[in-house]
Amino acid sequence: MTTNKKSDAMKFLDKTIGPPMTFGSTIESIRLSDSISQVTFAKKLGISQAHLSQIEKGVKSVSPERAKKFAKILGYSEVTFVELALQDQFKRSGIKMKIHLEAA
Repeated sequence: MTTNKKSDAMKFLDKTIGPPMTFGSTIESIRLSDSISQVTFAKKLGISQAHLSQIEKGVKSVSPERAKKFAKILGYSEVTFVELALQDQFKRSGIKMKIHLEAA
């Protein structure tokens, strides 16, 4: 089941950074808009604070499977999170294409 939750975090993102979003910037904006520390947010996601920091900074990428898991945990659209994760992977690989997914 996909949740289409348009939270304060996503509204904040729309206003502040506009396109293109990255997976890391999205996660960071959600965390900051909810006023949650990296330590607490990382525990919620089941990862270390150091790993969360690397994701937020774009140092580490996230697999589509992990992006989907994070979306479920946080109550956001799985399609959006997977799209962002794949788009980041394309960008890192130098592939100049845009990702658009639809739930099957």
